Amino acid sequence: MEKADKHIFPVFNKILKRSDKEKFLNQKSKVIWLTGLSGSGKTTIAKGVERELYKRGFICQVLDGDNIRAGINNNLGFSIEDRLENIRRISEVSKLFIHCGIITINSFISPTEKIRKMAVDIIGRENFIGVFINAPVSVCEQRDIKGLYKKARAGEIKNFTGVNAPYEPPENPDIEVNTGRLSAADSVQKIIDYIIPHITLKPEEDQK
Repeated sequence: MEKADKHIFPVFNKILKRSDKEKFLNQKSKVIWLTGLSGSGKTTIAKGVERELYKRGFICQVLDGDNIRAGINNNLGFSIEDRLENIRRISEVSKLFIHCGIITINSFISPTEKIRKMAVDIIGRENFIGVFINAPVSVCEQRDIKGLYKKARAGEIKNFTGVNAPYEPPENPDIEVNTGRLSAADSVQKIIDYIIPHITLKPEEDQK
Protein backbone atom coordinates (compact mmCIF):
# COMPACT_ATOMS: atom_id res chain seq x y z
CA MET A 1 0.00 0.00 0.00
CA GLU A 2 1.31 3.45 -0.89
CA LYS A 3 2.14 5.58 2.13
CA ALA A 4 0.07 8.75 2.35
CA ASP A 5 2.89 10.75 3.93
CA LYS A 6 4.98 10.56 0.73
CA HIS A 7 2.61 13.15 -0.75
CA ILE A 8 2.85 15.50 2.23
CA PHE A 9 5.40 18.27 1.97
CA PRO A 10 5.72 20.23 5.26
CA VAL A 11 6.44 23.93 4.83
CA PHE A 12 6.92 24.86 8.47
CA ASN A 13 10.49 25.94 7.83
CA LYS A 14 9.31 28.28 5.04
CA ILE A 15 6.53 30.05 6.94
CA LEU A 16 7.44 33.42 8.42
CA LYS A 17 8.00 33.25 12.13
CA ARG A 18 6.56 35.50 14.81
CA SER A 19 9.96 37.12 15.24
CA ASP A 20 10.02 38.05 11.52
CA LYS A 21 6.69 39.83 11.88
CA GLU A 22 7.75 41.55 15.10
CA LYS A 23 10.83 42.89 13.34
CA PHE A 24 8.70 44.14 10.47
CA LEU A 25 6.33 45.93 12.89
CA ASN A 26 9.17 46.96 15.23
CA GLN A 27 7.32 45.77 18.32
CA LYS A 28 6.98 42.78 20.63
CA SER A 29 3.53 41.24 20.52
CA LYS A 30 1.76 40.79 23.85
CA VAL A 31 -1.76 40.29 25.13
CA ILE A 32 -2.81 43.03 27.55
CA TRP A 33 -5.75 41.50 29.39
CA LEU A 34 -8.06 43.87 31.28
CA THR A 35 -10.32 42.23 33.85
CA GLY A 36 -12.86 43.91 36.12
CA LEU A 37 -16.54 44.38 36.83
CA SER A 38 -19.00 45.74 34.30
CA GLY A 39 -18.76 49.51 34.57
CA SER A 40 -15.24 49.51 36.02
CA GLY A 41 -13.89 51.30 32.94
CA LYS A 42 -12.32 48.44 30.98
CA THR A 43 -13.57 49.44 27.54
CA THR A 44 -12.81 53.14 27.99
CA ILE A 45 -9.29 52.34 29.17
CA ALA A 46 -8.70 49.76 26.42
CA LYS A 47 -9.58 52.36 23.79
CA GLY A 48 -7.36 54.92 25.49
CA VAL A 49 -4.41 52.55 25.64
CA GLU A 50 -4.88 51.70 21.95
CA ARG A 51 -4.88 55.39 20.98
CA GLU A 52 -1.76 56.15 23.03
CA LEU A 53 0.14 53.18 21.61
CA TYR A 54 -0.92 54.11 18.07
CA LYS A 55 0.54 57.59 18.59
CA ARG A 56 3.82 55.92 19.51
CA GLY A 57 3.87 53.74 16.41
CA PHE A 58 2.53 50.46 17.84
CA ILE A 59 -0.04 48.34 16.00
CA CYS A 60 -2.80 47.01 18.26
CA GLN A 61 -6.14 45.23 18.12
CA VAL A 62 -8.81 45.73 20.79
CA LEU A 63 -11.04 42.76 21.61
CA ASP A 64 -14.05 43.75 23.71
CA GLY A 65 -16.79 41.71 25.36
CA ASP A 66 -19.76 43.24 23.55
CA ASN A 67 -18.15 43.10 20.10
CA ILE A 68 -16.97 39.51 20.50
CA ARG A 69 -20.35 38.34 21.78
CA ALA A 70 -22.06 40.04 18.84
CA GLY A 71 -19.89 38.11 16.41
CA ILE A 72 -17.67 35.09 16.95
CA ASN A 73 -19.32 34.17 20.27
CA ASN A 74 -22.92 35.10 19.50
CA ASN A 75 -24.07 31.56 20.31
CA LEU A 76 -22.90 31.73 23.94
CA GLY A 77 -24.82 32.71 27.06
CA PHE A 78 -23.58 33.58 30.53
CA SER A 79 -23.52 30.25 32.33
CA ILE A 80 -20.15 29.29 33.81
CA GLU A 81 -19.68 26.81 30.95
CA ASP A 82 -20.40 29.45 28.31
CA ARG A 83 -18.16 31.96 30.07
CA LEU A 84 -15.32 29.45 29.95
CA GLU A 85 -15.91 28.81 26.26
CA ASN A 86 -16.14 32.56 25.61
CA ILE A 87 -12.70 33.13 27.13
CA ARG A 88 -11.25 30.01 25.50
CA ARG A 89 -12.16 31.24 22.03
CA ILE A 90 -10.92 34.76 22.79
CA SER A 91 -7.63 33.32 24.03
CA GLU A 92 -7.16 31.27 20.87
CA VAL A 93 -7.88 34.33 18.71
CA SER A 94 -5.44 36.35 20.82
CA LYS A 95 -2.77 33.71 20.24
CA LEU A 96 -3.20 34.12 16.49
CA PHE A 97 -2.66 37.87 16.82
CA ILE A 98 0.43 37.21 18.94
CA HIS A 99 1.93 35.11 16.15
CA CYS A 100 1.19 37.94 13.69
CA GLY A 101 3.23 40.33 15.84
CA ILE A 102 0.14 42.31 16.91
CA ILE A 103 -0.38 43.71 20.41
CA THR A 104 -3.85 42.66 21.58
CA ILE A 105 -5.77 44.65 24.19
CA ASN A 106 -8.49 42.47 25.66
CA SER A 107 -11.35 43.90 27.71
CA PHE A 108 -13.35 41.15 29.40
CA ILE A 109 -14.89 40.68 32.84
CA SER A 110 -13.27 37.20 33.02
CA PRO A 111 -14.62 36.87 36.57
CA THR A 112 -12.81 33.89 38.10
CA GLU A 113 -9.25 32.74 38.68
CA LYS A 114 -10.06 29.51 36.80
CA ILE A 115 -11.16 31.42 33.71
CA ARG A 116 -8.15 33.75 33.77
CA LYS A 117 -5.73 30.85 34.33
CA MET A 118 -7.14 29.13 31.25
CA ALA A 119 -6.46 32.29 29.23
CA VAL A 120 -2.89 32.45 30.52
CA ASP A 121 -2.32 28.75 29.78
CA ILE A 122 -3.52 29.13 26.18
CA ILE A 123 -1.74 32.42 25.45
CA GLY A 124 1.42 31.67 27.44
CA ARG A 125 2.51 33.46 30.60
CA GLU A 126 5.40 35.11 28.77
CA ASN A 127 2.94 36.71 26.34
CA PHE A 128 0.36 37.81 28.92
CA ILE A 129 0.08 41.09 30.85
CA GLY A 130 -2.77 40.96 33.35
CA VAL A 131 -4.39 44.27 34.29
CA PHE A 132 -6.93 44.48 37.12
CA ILE A 133 -9.34 47.38 36.57
CA ASN A 134 -10.37 47.76 40.17
CA ALA A 135 -13.60 49.56 41.03
CA PRO A 136 -16.11 48.60 43.74
CA VAL A 137 -19.61 47.55 42.78
CA SER A 138 -21.02 50.78 44.25
CA VAL A 139 -18.93 52.87 41.84
CA CYS A 140 -19.75 50.63 38.88
CA GLU A 141 -23.47 50.93 39.61
CA GLN A 142 -23.21 54.73 39.61
CA ARG A 143 -21.71 54.55 36.09
CA ASP A 144 -24.30 52.05 34.88
CA ILE A 145 -25.18 53.81 31.62
CA LYS A 146 -26.60 50.59 30.16
CA GLY A 147 -28.86 50.00 33.17
CA LEU A 148 -27.53 46.47 33.59
CA TYR A 149 -27.09 46.56 37.36
CA LYS A 150 -30.63 47.88 37.79
CA LYS A 151 -31.98 45.04 35.65
CA ALA A 152 -29.88 42.49 37.54
CA ARG A 153 -31.13 43.80 40.90
CA ALA A 154 -34.68 43.51 39.58
CA GLY A 155 -34.06 39.89 38.56
CA GLU A 156 -34.29 40.62 34.84
CA ILE A 157 -30.68 39.51 34.19
CA LYS A 158 -29.44 36.22 35.60
CA ASN A 159 -25.78 35.39 36.35
CA PHE A 160 -24.75 39.06 36.32
CA THR A 161 -21.26 39.43 37.75
CA GLY A 162 -21.14 41.44 40.94
CA VAL A 163 -24.85 41.01 41.69
CA ASN A 164 -25.93 37.37 41.34
CA ALA A 165 -22.67 35.86 40.08
CA PRO A 166 -19.27 36.11 41.77
CA TYR A 167 -16.23 38.15 40.77
CA GLU A 168 -12.88 36.94 42.10
CA PRO A 169 -10.32 39.76 42.09
CA PRO A 170 -6.95 38.67 40.63
CA GLU A 171 -4.53 37.68 43.38
CA ASN A 172 -1.37 38.80 41.59
CA PRO A 173 -2.12 41.03 38.60
CA ASP A 174 0.84 42.47 36.72
CA ILE A 175 -0.70 45.89 37.23
CA GLU A 176 -3.70 47.19 39.18
CA VAL A 177 -5.57 50.37 38.29
CA ASN A 178 -8.11 51.74 40.74
CA THR A 179 -10.60 53.61 38.58
CA GLY A 180 -12.58 54.64 41.65
CA ARG A 181 -9.66 56.96 42.45
CA LEU A 182 -7.86 57.56 39.16
CA SER A 183 -9.23 59.36 36.13
CA ALA A 184 -9.44 57.51 32.83
CA ALA A 185 -6.46 59.48 31.51
CA ASP A 186 -4.33 58.68 34.58
CA SER A 187 -5.37 55.02 34.41
CA VAL A 188 -4.31 54.82 30.77
CA GLN A 189 -0.99 56.48 31.53
CA LYS A 190 -0.26 54.06 34.37
CA ILE A 191 -0.80 51.11 32.04
CA ILE A 192 1.25 52.69 29.24
CA ASP A 193 4.18 53.29 31.60
CA TYR A 194 4.12 49.63 32.61
CA ILE A 195 3.74 47.98 29.21
CA ILE A 196 6.08 50.08 27.05
CA PRO A 197 9.22 48.18 28.15
CA HIS A 198 7.45 44.87 27.45
CA ILE A 199 6.40 45.72 23.89
CA THR A 200 9.50 47.59 22.75
CA LEU A 201 11.78 45.55 20.51
CA LYS A 202 15.31 45.62 21.89
CA PRO A 203 18.30 46.07 19.51
CA GLU A 204 19.61 42.56 20.20
CA GLU A 205 16.18 41.07 19.41
CA ASP A 206 16.03 42.97 16.14
CA GLN A 207 19.23 41.23 15.05
CA LYS A 208 17.92 37.70 15.57
